Amino acid sequence: MKEILVKINNPTGLHARPASILVKEAMKFKSNIYLIKNNKEYNAKSIMNVMAMGAAMGDEIRIKAEGEDEKEAINSLQKLLEDLKD
Repeated sequence: MKEILVKINNPTGLHARPASILVKEAMKFKSNIYLIKNNKEYNAKSIMNVMAMGAAMGDEIRIKAEGEDEKEAINSLQKLLEDLKD
C-alpha cells in the first residue's frame, strides 16, 4: 500500500470536468485507489464518489493505492492533481 498527501490547486476544486479526468486516469490502473478527505475514503474510480468528496482549492487530500501498480498510480494521480487547472 502506498499513500501520499496532495493539495488541490485547481481554482474550482474537483467539480465535474476535473473529477472526470481524475477518474479516467485512475481507471488505467489495476490497483484499488482511494482519495481520503477528513478521514473518509472515496473510491477514485467512481465519478460520484469523487464529486461527493467536495474537494475545493486548497484542500489537502491523501491518495491511497493498493495493488500491483500502486506506485505508478500514486505518481500519476499526484502529478495530475498538482497540475490540474480548470
